Amino acid sequence: MKKINNQSFEGERSLFALNDAEIDRCTFLEGESPLKESKNIKIHDSTFSWKYPLWYASHIEVINTTFKEMARSGIWYTKDIKMMHCQIDAPKIFRRSEDIFLSDCQMPNASESLWGCKNIKIENCSAKGDYFGMNAENIEIDNLHLDGNYCFDGGKNIVVRNSVLNSKDSFWNCENVTIVDSVIDGEYLAWNTKNITFINCKIKSHQALCYIDGLKMINCQLIDSDLCFEFCENIDAEINSRVLSIKNPYSGTIKVNGVDELILDEQFIDKNKTNIIIKDEQI
Repeated sequence: MKKINNQSFEGERSLFALNDAEIDRCTFLEGESPLKESKNIKIHDSTFSWKYPLWYASHIEVINTTFKEMARSGIWYTKDIKMMHCQIDAPKIFRRSEDIFLSDCQMPNASESLWGCKNIKIENCSAKGDYFGMNAENIEIDNLHLDGNYCFDGGKNIVVRNSVLNSKDSFWNCENVTIVDSVIDGEYLAWNTKNITFINCKIKSHQALCYIDGLKMINCQLIDSDLCFEFCENIDAEINSRVLSIKNPYSGTIKVNGVDELILDEQFIDKNKTNIIIKDEQI
């Protein structure tokens, strides 16, 4: 492989269509699309300072590298990219890319990142920003700390483990989601979603889990959560906490330690279709 060490580059398309190369301790200054259309590239201990560094690239490995804020919209239409121990300060960092692996990366400005992407694996990362992972598919996450609203809107085939998500309107319009051993704090959780499972999770949410078809909860807590399950159907929920209020679930079974307010409005639902078990009492 060609080796490029200790160099600085500037100007548009400075290493356009580079193939089979190792880039080590290099700096990419002002100039768009420095590595556009590149293939089989390893990047180590380098810095990207300007826009669109890795568009239409493939088979890329990036280690211990910084993407500064102006390296925005940095990785679009790219296939097979691995990023480890990277500082990603740029927003909109991934779009319509696939086969993405992120490990031990920090993303403090991650708004609108990972849009329309497929086949994503994230481990031991942190991110901050709204609309993270919109319309993304086939996602595996282990130990993500995310601060940002509207995450994973429209996502499909998502598994999240050991994570903390501080996010309003998370997991809206999704299909096939499983969340395990995680904490979620944010209003209006998972509306309009089909087939979502929570296992050993702690959830705090206003109007949580509404308009869902296919909700499963195993050994979960709904802490300070109100108006839960409105127009939610096919529920199988085991909640090991008190819930502030449950409102108009369509169908299924809800087991809960206690409910401060139970709202069952026969104008909108058939209350015989939902079995609500409060401790040892059945309603």
